[in-house]
Parts: sequence; structure tokens; C-alpha cells
Amino acid sequence: MGDAVELEVGGRTVRLSSPDKIFFPERGFTKLDLARYYIAVAPGILRALRNRPTTLERYPDGVTGENFFQKRAPKNMPDWIPTAHITFPSGRSADEMCPTEEAAVLWAAQFGTLTFHPWPVRRDDVDRPDELRIDLDPQPGTDYDDAVRAAGELRAVLEEFGGLRGWPKTSGGRGLHVFVPIEPRWTFTQVRRAAIAVGREMERRMPDHVTIKWWKEERGERIFIDYNQTARDRTIASAYSVRPRPHAPVSAPLRWDEVGVAHPQDFDLATMPARFAELGDVHADMDDHAFSLEALLELARRDEHDHGLGDLPYPPEYPKMPGEPKRVQPSRARKDGTTTP
Repeated sequence: MGDAVELEVGGRTVRLSSPDKIFFPERGFTKLDLARYYIAVAPGILRALRNRPTTLERYPDGVTGENFFQKRAPKNMPDWIPTAHITFPSGRSADEMCPTEEAAVLWAAQFGTLTFHPWPVRRDDVDRPDELRIDLDPQPGTDYDDAVRAAGELRAVLEEFGGLRGWPKTSGGRGLHVFVPIEPRWTFTQVRRAAIAVGREMERRMPDHVTIKWWKEERGERIFIDYNQTARDRTIASAYSVRPRPHAPVSAPLRWDEVGVAHPQDFDLATMPARFAELGDVHADMDDHAFSLEALLELARRDEHDHGLGDLPYPPEYPKMPGEPKRVQPSRARKDGTTTP
């Protein structure tokens, strides 16, 4: 595996053991390659993670080995990496790491972290999100180009309801994510309600192309707007995170004029450092903005009052939520003689 090496980033030195361990056999990328990648994009990924409780998706033996999600801060974490105390839907709680320095990302990579999953909150207020995250998830029979088409309409919807601006990025798979920085004034429940309002408006405008149906059997060949990604403890891979797929793709921040031109395959552990060196972080100005959700929440109120459209199902591991409809798969509900929204 080779002798341990010491790497410097942000004024700190981080020890990297087994630098020659193969992490991506298909491409031949090593643990050292992963570490050097995160050094190359360090300012960008720190911008995406700074002061956010962050879950680590770890592959200690590389992408073909066993993996796990680490929510609780590791006991051996250095004291210069702060934590935040967060509460899960179950009522349990934990202290999660909150990167504030570039070296924190490198330290996590030393322990096999490929993907970073930050909460949409900052550690000074862990109950009020400061990002509205829209996940455009291609269903079977659709692809990235379909997500691009949906993203164009989403951009128009955001502008129409409150003059919102989103920052797009590839998911690292076939989908797109659009993040909207918001004022930290609303609860997770309210932000999720705003996401549902966005999804319903998109569904009205593109009924053959977009769906907000929670149950897979109802989605068809459409782009699913996964509103539950805004629920408490649901996270989305950060910008610049490496994704656990054989070719080592990364979640790439894009400018809007790139969305229809670029493709997810363009961005991986080998190509992103050169792009970053040339362009820097194309989402660097996100933190300069904070938008209001009032217009989207008013849209949600109109949906409920005028059309009888209330809440939608939560994920199965969540406790039953107030106002939530029956969490029953439609085909099973028909068999049982019940109905679902």
C-alpha cells in the first residue's frame, strides 16, 4: 500500500496512510489520487460544506468494498474540526462534523470518505435551513437530457415566484440538483412545503415530463422532483463530491449556460481539477444571496385552499407527520379498498 505520506492544505498537515491503495479499479485511481483531488478543489468543496453538519459516505477499501454512512462525528476527529448537535426525525440526536477548514475534507478522505452529504443548515441554527434544494431525478426511460429540459422550466418557476435564483449542478449520476440560498427563517416542514409547491407547479406546466408522485409505480417515464430531499435528515451530495461509481464521477457545479451543453460524463476525479484551476468555483457567489420563500409558501396555501392539495407522503422511516396522507402504496390501497391522494 506504500508508506504513509503527509499532505498540506490550508496551513495544516494531514497524514495519509496507504496512499497507493486502489480506490477505483476501473480507472486505477488510488487513495492518494482522491486526496489530491480534494486538495485541488478544496476552496470549492469547503464553500459547499462550511459550517454545515455533514454525513460522511465512507468506502475504506475503495468503491468496490463495503461502505457506510457515518453521521456521528468519529471519536478520533481532531479538535480543530467543530461539530453541531443535530436531531433526527426519530427523536435521537448526534454530534456531526462541521468542516470549517480545507484540511477537514482531506482528513475525511484519509478515512475513505468519497462523498460528503451536508445538511441544508449551518451549525449556529440547525433547525432552520438556509438552502432550498431541488432534486431532478430521472426515472427509468428518461435521462440527463430530460432533466435539463425540466431544469429550464424550473429556472422560470423560481424566477416567477419570488425572483428566486438557483445554482445548478450535476448529481454525479443522471440527474441535476438546483440549490437556492434562502433566509434561515423557516422550519424543515415549511421548506419542504415550498419544495412541494415547486413540484406541483412544474407538474402543471409539464405534466408529461415531470412528476411529484412519491410512489414509483405512479411516476412513469418522467423526471421526479424529489420533494422529500428537503425533509429533516435527508441530504444531497455536495458540490465537488466524488460519487461511488466505477468511473469516479463528481457532482459538478455548472453555470446555467452550461446546463444544456455539458454532460455528467464530462466531470470526474481526473477532469475536474483542470476545470477548477481554469474557472474556480462557479458557485462562489451563492453565499452572497439569501432569498425569501414567501411567494412559494403563498403558492402552497393557494394549492391547498383552491385545489384541496395538502401534504404528501414522507419517507417510510419517518414517524407519521401531522397532516400527512395515508402512507400506502396505491396498488395496495386499491387492493385494500382504500384511497390515496
